[in-house]
Parts: sequence; structure tokens; C-alpha cells
Amino acid sequence: MSQTPSRREFMIKVASVSAAVTAGAALSACGGSSDAQPDFLYGVASGDPLADRVILWTHAKFPGSDNTVTLRYQVAADAAFTQIVSQGDVEAKSDTGFTAKADATGLMAGTSYFFRFVNSTATSPVGRTRTLPTTATSLKLAVMSCSNYPAGYFNVYSEVAKSDAEYALHLGDYIYEYPSTGYASSTAATLGRVSAPVNEILSLADYRTRHAQYKSDPDSKNLHALKPMIAVWDDHEIANDAFKDGAENHTPATEGAWAARRAAALQAYHEWMPIRTGADKAKIYRSFDFGKLVSLHMLDTRLVGRDEQIDIVDLAGLKGAAAQGKAYSSFTAPTRQMMGKDQMDWLTTQMASSTATWQVLGQQVLMARMEFPVSVLAALNSTDTSTAAQAAGNKAVTDYIVAKNTPAAVRTEAQKGLMDTTKNPKLGYNLDAWDGYPVARETLLLTALQLKKRLVVLAGDTHNAWHNHLTLMGLTNPALAGTKVGEEFGTSSVSSPGLEEYLVTLKPAEIKAIFEGVIDDLKWVDASQRGYLKMTFTATEAKGEWFFVNTITNRTYTSALGKAVTMAAA
Repeated sequence: MSQTPSRREFMIKVASVSAAVTAGAALSACGGSSDAQPDFLYGVASGDPLADRVILWTHAKFPGSDNTVTLRYQVAADAAFTQIVSQGDVEAKSDTGFTAKADATGLMAGTSYFFRFVNSTATSPVGRTRTLPTTATSLKLAVMSCSNYPAGYFNVYSEVAKSDAEYALHLGDYIYEYPSTGYASSTAATLGRVSAPVNEILSLADYRTRHAQYKSDPDSKNLHALKPMIAVWDDHEIANDAFKDGAENHTPATEGAWAARRAAALQAYHEWMPIRTGADKAKIYRSFDFGKLVSLHMLDTRLVGRDEQIDIVDLAGLKGAAAQGKAYSSFTAPTRQMMGKDQMDWLTTQMASSTATWQVLGQQVLMARMEFPVSVLAALNSTDTSTAAQAAGNKAVTDYIVAKNTPAAVRTEAQKGLMDTTKNPKLGYNLDAWDGYPVARETLLLTALQLKKRLVVLAGDTHNAWHNHLTLMGLTNPALAGTKVGEEFGTSSVSSPGLEEYLVTLKPAEIKAIFEGVIDDLKWVDASQRGYLKMTFTATEAKGEWFFVNTITNRTYTSALGKAVTMAAA
């Protein structure tokens, strides 16, 4: 697609320049120095829209000074700001890292607005936002995840900004916590995208600096200026593979208390994201109603309830029977939590009381049963790239797929053994996803089934694009095993590398063939491209469209539709 700015973007920029010329004289009562002009280095953003209000965000700071910047936010029906419909005063101060947020109220439902921040000597860029509708016949959402600054340019953000999506959803990993020489940083210096600070982020100052760097990206600023965003965190906003009591990438002996690191990360997140902040910063699960068409429930599968992940090596018995028995006991425990009881009770209430056509879960990790037989898992050793290991892996995959596609009546004894789950059990390959929490997943899906809801689950985290069926395992009622409850649409990453970086001995087409051939509930996967998912909802269907960019290492790129899938409401 062309990189020429759209007419709408041009008008916004013109309005911003016009506003800058007039703001000083018109709003001198807003406070601040009569000489110094605050910088708005990170643009503006909006988020968490409701029918009558929306969160507005900016960052403002006097150069070389830690003095508080007093601002007035303005929301207008027109680009010239002659029809201001909501305004009020906010402060950008050191206590919030010089970020400022306002909950702009008194707005009309389903309406687009212009907004800005001004003080006596300067004005911010102008943004566009939109409230939620109280009646809706269609809805378009742009779904994103895993935006890694050192990995490459945010060309996907550019595409979302130009799209016809009305709202942007970010499902987590908005930033990454690693040091400048860490994950996905091999080309960072060449691209001029070396992580700041250079150390792994631990303190509040560190997290603020990293958020500021990501917000400095021009495509990020443009996206936030044009689309209201609804966001939740995943793990990398804090630390890799986080759970309620810690994280894989956190060592208390050398990095301090987990609680202190988590508190710093969450404070910075709430400061730098256009999210509605309550008394408890750790509680971000919340719902958004788009008339009676869609109820969107944004979940937290990371911090408020998740029990620690189980190591697949233990569960597969590769460390001996004792370790396997302990892992299996934890894995199947009825009390094992992914979201926590309070959040699950809240979600049940939200879905039960909703009359919307579609119940949509915006959450972090894949929910579908991404199960591989142990015969394949044991053979696909990503750490052994020898010719012999590759041959063994290919044989294990081929043998299983052939057995699966052979009619049961004519299978050989060896094929029968491969298909016998007591002899060749299936395990989810990623136990950080819902596959590591089977009872919790079954509880959620059974709840949706019993409430007779049309369920769509949105997922990020994996850096690849997926379309899956959501089926029951039959844990509490074997007669329900295989019952389809809903469908899952997983978005690719904005810039983080995908499966192609881990399964380095396989071509993307081979990865696709293996996953689609082995996993029962997987209907389609793209294993190598960066992009976003556009979801369109009507009363009769939910349509997912995966768009991909051809590069993230050059700001000149093209974009194309890779796949479209329709789910009928009936």
C-alpha cells in the first residue's frame, strides 16, 4: 500500500499547526511559565472509550526543568476547535513521569471527536478519538500484539492507523523488558533502535524510559493520535513468563523483590498508556459494550490469578517419574488458576447479563488446544539441529500424520499405537498458554456453553497468526468431549519474531504443514509474517482478516491481506 498520508491525517496535522498559532492568546489562563514552552515529545493518545467519555493522554515537560506543567484538555466536534464539547485541567508532573491523563466526559455516543492539550505557550498535536455506540449494526476492530522496538520498525502500526478500523486493541507485550543486547536485538544498532536504557528494566525510572522510547516511534505516535486504543498487558510489560508470584525472567536474589518490580512496572504502564486507572492498578479486566452487537471483555491472564507455569520437560517425563508425577498432579488440579476466581466470577456475571450478539474475549495467550502427541514433541528438539535429529523429527511428524489420515479399520499396529492417547498422549506445546491450565479453560468454555453465548476469543503472544476452534476436553462430562464452543482468532506480532526463529531447520511452509496436520483444532496458521488482525462484527457474522507487511527492517514496505475467515452467528 502507498505510504502517502491520507487526507484525514493531513487535515489533523493542519489543525495541529493552526491550534499552535492560536493557543497562547486564547488560553493564557491555563498556567505555566510565560517564557518556557513545554515539549510534547510523545504526541497524544486516547483509550478506554465508553458511550459518554474517553481517556485522553499526553506527556508534557519543560526543557531542563522538573516543574509541573498545567494543561487544559479540549475535545471538539471540529478540527478548528470552534465547537468544544468537553474540557478541563490536568497536570503533567514528576510524580507521574510528566504524563497526564483526563477522563473526558459529556460526550455523545458513537461520535468522532478531535482532542488536544494546551497551556499558555504551547499546544500538543491534535488527535482523533471516538466514543462507543449505544446502537450498532457493524463494528471494526484492529487487533495487535507484541510490538518489539529493537526488532524492527512499527510498519504494522502505520497500517492500522490507515485502516478503516474504528478502534484499536492491543493484547499485550506493548514493550519488552530485555537489555539492549537481549531478545530480538541483532539488527537494532543497524536500524537505530537500540533499547533504552541499555540494562534490563527493573526500576520505575527504567520502565518509564522504555515506555518513552516506544512512544517516541513516529508510527506509534500516529496510531495513538488516530485510533482510540483498548489495551491489556501481557508478560513483557513486566518480565517474561510472569505469573502472580513471579516470572521466569526475574531473579529475586539479584533483581530485588518481585512485588517491587511489579509495582514499578504497573505504575509506569498506567502512566504511559491511555487506560482508565482505578484504585488497584493490578486490576485491569473490564468490559466494553458496542450497543447490543458486541460485548468485549478484556481479561488479565498474567498477574491477578495465574499459578506458576509447569515445565513441559517435567510433564513429559523427561526428568523422571517423580518429577512427572508432581507436575501432572499440579497440571490436573481442579484449583489450578489462569485468571483467578474473582476474575472468573466477574466474567461469568458479565456474560450472563449481556444481551449482545457476540461475547468477545480480548486476552493474551492462545486458548485453543494446541496439542501435539508426545511422539512428535520428543522428536522436534529445537536445540538439536543435526541432520540425524532433523530426519528423526520429520519421520515422527510424517508417521503421525499418515496414521491420523488412515482409516481406523486399516491402520497398522504401529499406527494404532500412535493414535492411542494412552500410549501416545497429547500435550500442548506451550504450557504458558491455556494448554497449561486445562481445568481453568474447561470451566470458562463450559460457562459460555451453558450460557448459550456466541464466543469469539482474541489472542496475541505467539507472534504468529492463528484460526482455531475452541472445543471441550470433556473433563467433567466425557459426553461433551470435542463439543465446539467458539472460535479463536490469534493476531501476529507487530515486530517480534515468530516460530520461524525457533524452528530454524524448517521452512515456514513446513511449519505450517506440521501444525495444521497434527493439531486437531487448528484450522489455519501463518508462521512467518508480521501483521495485525482486523475483526468485523455484524449481527450475522464475525469476520477475521489477517493483514501482513512484507518487511519491518525498512520503512518502505507493502501490505497485503493474507487470509480471511468468517464465523456465522447461527
